[in-house]
Amino acid sequence: MLSKVYSASVIGIEGYIVTVEVDISPGMPVFSTVGLPDRAVSESKERVISAIRNSGFDYQHKKITVNLAPADIKKEGGGFDLPIAIGILSAENIVKHELLSKYIIIGELALDGTLRELKGILPISLTIKKLISSKNYVEGIILPAANAYESAVVDGIKVIPVTNLKEAIMFLNNEIVIEPYKVSKENIFSEQSEYEIDFNEVKGQEFAKRALEIACAGGHNVIMIGPPGTGKSMLAKRIPTILPPLTFEEALETTKIHSVAGLLPKTKSLLITRPFRAPHHTISNIALIGGGVYPKPGEVSLAHNGILFLDELPEFHRDALEVLRQPLETHEVCISRANSTLTFPANFMLVAAMNPCPCGYYGSNVRECNCNPFVIQKYMNKISGPLLDRIDIHLEVPSLKVSEITDDNNTGENSKTIRERVINARKIQLERFKNIIIQGRKIYTNSQMNSKLIRKYCKLNDTSKKLIKTAIERLGLSARAYDRILKVARTIADIENKTDIESQHISEAIQYRTIDRFVH
Repeated sequence: MLSKVYSASVIGIEGYIVTVEVDISPGMPVFSTVGLPDRAVSESKERVISAIRNSGFDYQHKKITVNLAPADIKKEGGGFDLPIAIGILSAENIVKHELLSKYIIIGELALDGTLRELKGILPISLTIKKLISSKNYVEGIILPAANAYESAVVDGIKVIPVTNLKEAIMFLNNEIVIEPYKVSKENIFSEQSEYEIDFNEVKGQEFAKRALEIACAGGHNVIMIGPPGTGKSMLAKRIPTILPPLTFEEALETTKIHSVAGLLPKTKSLLITRPFRAPHHTISNIALIGGGVYPKPGEVSLAHNGILFLDELPEFHRDALEVLRQPLETHEVCISRANSTLTFPANFMLVAAMNPCPCGYYGSNVRECNCNPFVIQKYMNKISGPLLDRIDIHLEVPSLKVSEITDDNNTGENSKTIRERVINARKIQLERFKNIIIQGRKIYTNSQMNSKLIRKYCKLNDTSKKLIKTAIERLGLSARAYDRILKVARTIADIENKTDIESQHISEAIQYRTIDRFVH
């Protein structure tokens, strides 16, 4: 007897449909699974047999062949347990066939027949929505109850939560009614609370705060350099508090990546705040950029639509830092393996922090540096020129004076006030780039402009041209650095609601190349 059940899995961060075919025939009692299963899928027979028996159903030892189609894609994970079990019972006429074609079935079985939570449910749900939109046969998904909150944020699909194998079978046999699980998107975003941290907790550093406001307004990468204890990490951690809130589309994109990585918080159907990823400097290339035998998203993708913070930048392995070059330019990561080529989104804002020398006090007015010039140059050379060129804002964060530290009133603006200006600047950019698509990607911020858009939207008057020419000659800036200055100047003009870039905007943008003083 042959039965057919529809399931799904994830490749990269995209879902795809898998047809689970089960054939039961006379012969030696053998349970075989074909269709490129990994070890977890191959071992499912032990879980499935125990779950069927412990759920009160009769399991006969027969020749069982399970085929997972398409056969040329590697299948991994325990999500095929439930469809395989239902396929076996359907072939034995214990499960009715009427509803099998209307639902995608997914779930990992425990030995007692209960269902365990899975990762990667959101991309599968989005794939099902596409099937429904194309007027396909599918109506919804049957999945573990623990995953229902995540799947239900996708409109237009029936999400049927079940807790065990027996409950799933009773639903398919029309013996019980299970109402589709629903969540309100409005309620999800209304749950977004104020951040527990605020920019006004950082004493002094008004120049740095201004630079970070510009960085957030235009989506610019930034590196902070200064002695220990000046507030670099403290400033970086507060950057999300002045970024615009996630839109629903951005929340879906971000949540999909975290769902595949298994990092979505329990009871959270969507990530409603921008991610802030701060990996340790011992991180490997693959963990940072993504990859593996079956490629998974790395930190650059987990920071999509948010912040990737690299503290103590020179301490990172040089080859790990160099792999950042491509995603900083293209905002995506392309990972090629012998059996597949996958693309992960990586539109993040890079924020890096470092000391100016090994002892940390070069250029400090508080403590004397004991490093010789050769040691300082060697330390700075850990960060390559091409990587620095891709960072728009180079920011010096000096030591605080004693009066600034002890003054309780030395706080400055709060995050809410700064955030309003950032949001207004972003609105100007959204209007500017609303109909522009480059290489299949929509443009949202000034930092994403290519050379053609820079020429169009960053026109300079004679005074500004002379000013930037002098800066290039004195600082030895590259053509890429020239473009970065123009992008930052465009953002400064947007913050001030100016149509044209003026000389003071260029002058301020040039200030944000202070790291060249340490390099040259």
